[in-house]
Amino acid sequence: MSKPLSDHERRKQISVRGLAGVENVADLKTNFNRHLHFTLVKDRNVATKRDYYFALAHTVRDHLVGRWIRTQQHYYEKDPKRVYYISLEFYMGRTLQNTMVNLALENACDEATYQLGLDMEELEDMEEDAGLGNGGLGRLAACFLDSMASLGLAAYGYGIRYEFGIFNQKIVNGWQVEEADDWLRYGNPWEKARPEYMRPVHFYGRTEHTPDGVKWVDTQVVLALPYDTPVPGYRNNVVNTMRLWSAKAPCEFNLKDFNVGGYIQAVLDRNLAENISRVLYPNDNFFEGKELRLKQEYFVVSATLQDIIRRFKVSKFGSREIVRTDFSKLPEKVAIQLNDTHPAMAIPELMRVLVDEEKLDWEQAWDVTVHTCAYTNHTVLPEALERWPVDLFAHLLPRHLEIVYEINRRHLERVAARFPGDMDRLRRMSLIEEGAQKRINMAHLCIVGSHAVNGVAQIHSDILKATVFRDFYEMEPHKFQNKTNGITPRRWLVMCNPGLAEVIAERIGEDFIRDLDQLKELRKFVDDEAFIRDVAKVKQENKLKFSVHLEEHYKVKINPNSMFDIQVKRIHEYKRQLLNCLHIITYYNSIRKEPNKQWTPRTVMIGGKAAPGYHTAKMIIRLITAIGEIVNNDPVVGDRLKVIFLENYRVTLAERAIPAADLSEQISTAGTEASGTGNMKFMLNGALTIGTMDGANVEMAEEAGENNLFIFGMRVDDVDAMDRKGYHADEYYNRLPELKQAIDQIAGGFFSPKQPDLFKEIVNMLMHHDRFKVFADYEDYIKCQEKVNTLYKNPKEWTKMVIMNIAGCGKFSSDRTIAQYAREIWGMEPTLEKLPAPDV
Repeated sequence: MSKPLSDHERRKQISVRGLAGVENVADLKTNFNRHLHFTLVKDRNVATKRDYYFALAHTVRDHLVGRWIRTQQHYYEKDPKRVYYISLEFYMGRTLQNTMVNLALENACDEATYQLGLDMEELEDMEEDAGLGNGGLGRLAACFLDSMASLGLAAYGYGIRYEFGIFNQKIVNGWQVEEADDWLRYGNPWEKARPEYMRPVHFYGRTEHTPDGVKWVDTQVVLALPYDTPVPGYRNNVVNTMRLWSAKAPCEFNLKDFNVGGYIQAVLDRNLAENISRVLYPNDNFFEGKELRLKQEYFVVSATLQDIIRRFKVSKFGSREIVRTDFSKLPEKVAIQLNDTHPAMAIPELMRVLVDEEKLDWEQAWDVTVHTCAYTNHTVLPEALERWPVDLFAHLLPRHLEIVYEINRRHLERVAARFPGDMDRLRRMSLIEEGAQKRINMAHLCIVGSHAVNGVAQIHSDILKATVFRDFYEMEPHKFQNKTNGITPRRWLVMCNPGLAEVIAERIGEDFIRDLDQLKELRKFVDDEAFIRDVAKVKQENKLKFSVHLEEHYKVKINPNSMFDIQVKRIHEYKRQLLNCLHIITYYNSIRKEPNKQWTPRTVMIGGKAAPGYHTAKMIIRLITAIGEIVNNDPVVGDRLKVIFLENYRVTLAERAIPAADLSEQISTAGTEASGTGNMKFMLNGALTIGTMDGANVEMAEEAGENNLFIFGMRVDDVDAMDRKGYHADEYYNRLPELKQAIDQIAGGFFSPKQPDLFKEIVNMLMHHDRFKVFADYEDYIKCQEKVNTLYKNPKEWTKMVIMNIAGCGKFSSDRTIAQYAREIWGMEPTLEKLPAPDV
């Protein structure tokens, strides 16, 4: 067998990343050295690997800046409608390689660094992940920014520049331990502070009703300092902006306001203001009603709306004069997309600005607000829905509480007129939930204050209309839409799996990268021996590479010919990592029972973070690591089954793991996962899916053919029927001997011999109060896994199914998702036109 190519040699062969021109390479080397000597090292004689990374980042950034300035000039000259995507999370990962791919610089940079005696992959590994998100919601926002730039939309991402992103996860003695993510420790070469656009944000105080209107007075001010990050489109010379706000105390903070005795204490108290942008709340699909969180939500909204209105008023390039004062035109020039309810304060804040500051009358202001805002819902789980206590609102944002009450009063008048005498409906549809503690239902506020409400997969949007938001759908059916999520094929194929991108490009050309629908052309090659061989070879190379990574990090010998069975996502009961655990135990018991049988070897990897306060999720991680300790050291099983918990799962680890996966586990209880996007990444990278008919799995099965996925378990209707009838875990426990054995082993300390009672709580939960009905799907899941094992023994048929999956991926590009948002919600038209390249 020929010696495998080095990464450098392989990358040089890959055309989809752009060819390296000789003059380009020479220029890059010159600029690299210039940055190294003048920007970074200066008076030091020796450069570190981090210095080399920064020099490369600055060199690549030089290619962005001209395009960035040109793009923004273009927007000022053309004055297009602009979309503002407001999100409390942007899970960006690393930027260097993604930028090189989008600017077609990767081969030139690779060659330049190689000639300088450096390894580009080593330099790329110096970059910290920008982990400003928890999971799906924040990563979706990042994919959307890429697509908005690639489709030539005048778009801005607005969020918070958290000093500490999602925590780093360490596994110590099998338990999750959190460490602060100090991602800015060495600086961030991709951001530019813009102090000239600093904005004041007000909190607390009281309202005064005067003949001139309402005034919000005696407030405490925090300054919002913007940091801009360029967002390059794919090879179209468009560079959009992500603007993240950082909280700064004003100079006079506390010195006069609080009249503190000591100057030192006054300066120290500045921290209180600056805490607003200190840390990302690490909860995924769970609402934590803390004052600091509400402050963060209002902080980003207030600063962003000031920016939006400033830009609306001053639209001509180079002009600081106000050229637009007619706010009825705002919806023609501005679209605001609320990524979940976290930025819901945009609705009352826009009303406050229009009514109190710009002096519009209520009806006109409301009309403008509704036509400008749109809301994306991301979950139906009740514990995830934001419901803020009225008392907290009154204390922190007194004027906004008055506005919300007025919005609610008028809204309920409309409901009463439409459904006279239906008091129960009024109660259900109110923005204010009565009870021991009055609360504001933020989802209701978003629906009432938006012209469009969308779910993120067809089944999810249907569930919203039929259940959670049924009353609102009956009242205003025209508002409700579906926008199935997508992923960017730049990061999630070209960048993380260049071998597969190249094999595809050899058959159908490179245009699929900006038009993923073209992948359906691959169906022609499903019986092509050479293509089948090429696809299988790429997968095997990715597995070998990942095996090396795993053996380095986990000291477990991996069988690279085993099936790589991967479930990576946040640890949550509804995602049912416990069902996966039960399969592992069942498979383990089967191998031990018949050790001489021809078993399909598996390496099962589970990764993900548990919210620090989510006790059950942390216990699930401990169970996975405990199962691994027993299984991996059992000589009877050998290398036929290994269990690895992937520590500190994040974007960068996903980029390694997903291209190496054979089987993707998407096994949530039907009706709980809004969409999922990891499922799409695995599909695009040549893994087969075992999953329930939930979220986007349903549409994946439609696109690739249900016979090309391993679908099992209850459908939404079955779950509903079971809810009505009652779910009794003990019926399954008593009927299924393999399930009983597995549960008894967990309960009896087989996997925790030193602490036999360690997992009693998990067993108690599964037996007596499991909302997600793990046992109900166990039998079908095990049978389905047997089908997976059988097919894996036939590599050719397996790979043909993989090809059918890749060919069915076109729909799941975030370019398609964003084109639909643009046309159907924002009233904008995407374009694939290139901007002229800058002269530099």
